[in-house]
Amino acid sequence: MSATLMRAVIQNDFGGPEMLRVEQVPRPVPLPTEVLVRVHAAGINPVDWKTRSGTGMAGVLGEPPFILGWDVSGVVEETGFGVTIFEPGDEVFGMPWFPRAGGGYAEYVTAPARQFARKPAGLTHEQAAAVPLAALTAWQALVDTAGLRAGQRVLIHAAAGGVGHFAVQFAKHLGAHVIGTASSGRHDWLTKLGADELVDYTAVRFEDAARDVDVVIDLVGDDHDRTSTRSLDVLRPGGLLVAIPAGVSAELAEAARSRGMRASAFLVEPDGPALTRIAELIDAGVVTVEVEAVFALEQVARAHARGETDRTRGKLVLRVAS
Repeated sequence: MSATLMRAVIQNDFGGPEMLRVEQVPRPVPLPTEVLVRVHAAGINPVDWKTRSGTGMAGVLGEPPFILGWDVSGVVEETGFGVTIFEPGDEVFGMPWFPRAGGGYAEYVTAPARQFARKPAGLTHEQAAAVPLAALTAWQALVDTAGLRAGQRVLIHAAAGGVGHFAVQFAKHLGAHVIGTASSGRHDWLTKLGADELVDYTAVRFEDAARDVDVVIDLVGDDHDRTSTRSLDVLRPGGLLVAIPAGVSAELAEAARSRGMRASAFLVEPDGPALTRIAELIDAGVVTVEVEAVFALEQVARAHARGETDRTRGKLVLRVAS
């Protein structure tokens, strides 16, 4: 293994999955307060393929070339000056730098130490790499943004997806009554995760099946059949809509205000302490992680094509190192 080079997935232009190529690139060096992590596995998220195509975080990253990926699990290889919470050999997972370039589709990443947490002891690296972005999105939306309390009713759109399946479990852990939208084939599994009611969005309009909701976690957006706007029909007065993929338009914000409701945009942030709490819930058996498929780094284009079908259960992951 070269001490100065590493394998990484490089994107040289915007476009389809064929834009992703594995190449040799310089290995990063940790700055003070940073750690160098040897990546064993990298999670794949919708923001990855959206960014690859020119949307998502493309406006933040700028023009290619760049290395996609924000979910990583691996082992600390080296620590920069001032790092006291980790040492070489520690197994960690995290969501480095989001929404700036994280470089997760690579053999090594560097980032501030406090953007990582210790990997849950009971998870493989492939499972742990499926956690950070999706679980932090669910946690920060429910806990920090919505302040979800026991006894409240929460509706989670796309409950079977990467973020959704964590949101169901966190909401149940917080004592909420959990309603989820998902195709009927996912209902038994989501019930085991803690969902109290499930709506088959392919057969029923969710606003005809759900009522008196305190919080809606919308992981679909108005671009798909006006899901955000229609969600106002299920909210109680004073209720909150957290619109995650597309944000809140001026029209949606005004519609919510006119009905005595709130609509909030949301973007996840790196959060080592929250990841530590999530790891504790995973190790305690309160939260489980669903990985639908694991791909080799060289199969990254195939993994993106699979993800873009929007039919995955849980997460897709790249295996970077054994």
